[in-house]
Amino acid sequence: MNSTQPTMKRNLVMSMLALSMAGMSLSTQAKSNSEEIQQLHQEVQELRELLSQYAGQQKIQAQHLQAVQATSAVTALPVQTPMSATQKGLGMTVGKAEVSFYGNVRADASYQAEGGSAARLYNQISTVPLKGYKESSDQFKSTLSATRLGADFKTSTKGGDVGGKIEVDFLGGPGLDTLRIRHAYVNYNDWLIGQTWSNFAVPDYMPESIDALGYVGGAVKRTPQVRHTTKFNPATNLVVALEDPKDGSSNMRLPALTARVNHKISDTAAMSLRGMVNDKRTDADNETAWGVGAGLKYEMMPGTTFKADYYHVKGDSSFVSWANSGFVVNTNKDIVATNEFDSITVGLTQQFNPQWRGTLGYGYMKADNNQDYINALADKSTANKDLWQAWGNVFYSPTKPLSFGLEYVYGERKAFGPVVDVSNNILSGTTGEDNRVSAVAIYNF
Repeated sequence: MNSTQPTMKRNLVMSMLALSMAGMSLSTQAKSNSEEIQQLHQEVQELRELLSQYAGQQKIQAQHLQAVQATSAVTALPVQTPMSATQKGLGMTVGKAEVSFYGNVRADASYQAEGGSAARLYNQISTVPLKGYKESSDQFKSTLSATRLGADFKTSTKGGDVGGKIEVDFLGGPGLDTLRIRHAYVNYNDWLIGQTWSNFAVPDYMPESIDALGYVGGAVKRTPQVRHTTKFNPATNLVVALEDPKDGSSNMRLPALTARVNHKISDTAAMSLRGMVNDKRTDADNETAWGVGAGLKYEMMPGTTFKADYYHVKGDSSFVSWANSGFVVNTNKDIVATNEFDSITVGLTQQFNPQWRGTLGYGYMKADNNQDYINALADKSTANKDLWQAWGNVFYSPTKPLSFGLEYVYGERKAFGPVVDVSNNILSGTTGEDNRVSAVAIYNF
């Protein structure tokens, strides 16, 4: 047997196997290619169907638009332009000005064991009846006059933003429930023109109270003014203003000049130093009134804030609340003497948690013992040697828009003299009392 035959036979078998496997591979590849071609054909068909649907929709929309245009042409409808005001919740854009509305609905109630006139619910410490004469006691009072409405405006210009504010409540007039302007001003860059908080008698450092007028030692004063702010650095600025204090006892020739330095001591402390000069005039005389003030606000620890405010004023009663008349005149309208006084208020507010907070406060005002001033008074019972009030309150806010408060205040005034009749008979003591419990409910928006 030839030795090469087995080898040739093996080679032949191997070649046949290789050809067989190659055939199978070609068959499998052909089958795979056929499936891919079929899948691609289906995808192309689906794309054609989508394009056909889209073309149909476009045709329908075009027909609808032509119908609307035809109708507009027949009825001569004007071209619609964008509205000049678009609503944004409690804000809107009017023309080029952004407007934001805010305010509250506020209900106040008070039980007065002793206090002032029944016609007014809020603080009357400087005029509460003296003991034994026409005392106003055991009274319930309520009002919604402190309800407030406001709007802030801002317009962007090439020279910077122009802003403004209008805010009103219903505390105007002796009988209340009369609309009055609280704030109305325009500001541009570092200038402000209009009515807002006095630059001298600011409420920033008064301890919190339920009483809408605050308590003795502080000042709640809004005046027409023109003022300018100079920023020295991020922590310090100087505000200078010309103000009309609306002093009915004086014939104003010049506006009052006020200045205030604000300084941020740290992230938890701030202070201000203030000064005021004001010309007081009668038909026959004039006198220069002046005053200084200082305020401090300090967060002693997270949630605990201390506030203090101090004033020393001579010859003026138009800026600091509950002061005696700034000056007295004789029958010839000559200014005989001026009143000089010191006042201070201090308080501590504790935020117990997000819903509860409370404040303890004390205020005091003392007039200088100027005998010329005292002797010139036509009625010594209407001017006070000193005033003081102490109060405590608690506020509860179950949810952000709502706030409820309860407060107790006790205070006294000591007059320069009692009430006397035409025969000089003494009708009263020299001390009056303010003893009240007040409550408030506020919905803010």
